[in-house]
Amino acid sequence: MQERSKGKEVNWLTQVTLKDGESFDSDGESFDSLLKRFRKKVSRARILSEVRKRRFYVSKSEQRHRALRKAINRERRRQRKVRRRLRRM
Repeated sequence: MQERSKGKEVNWLTQVTLKDGESFDSDGESFDSLLKRFRKKVSRARILSEVRKRRFYVSKSEQRHRALRKAINRERRRQRKVRRRLRRM
């Protein structure tokens, strides 16, 4: 499926524009390298993780609970690391 854009034919599969305005055109670029560049840009922008995070509604109290659990686990990991270092001495 092709359409006209600015006086030239463009394959709609190989023209994508991200939210930040960056456009991915396949001017002389293979589809595989274009797809690779697009995936890299999306992963660096953390778009997919944001989509996964917002897939379901999470109430404020649940957000606080998750943040607390995350902090507890982070502290436990830190304590384990300290204990391992002390055992080596």
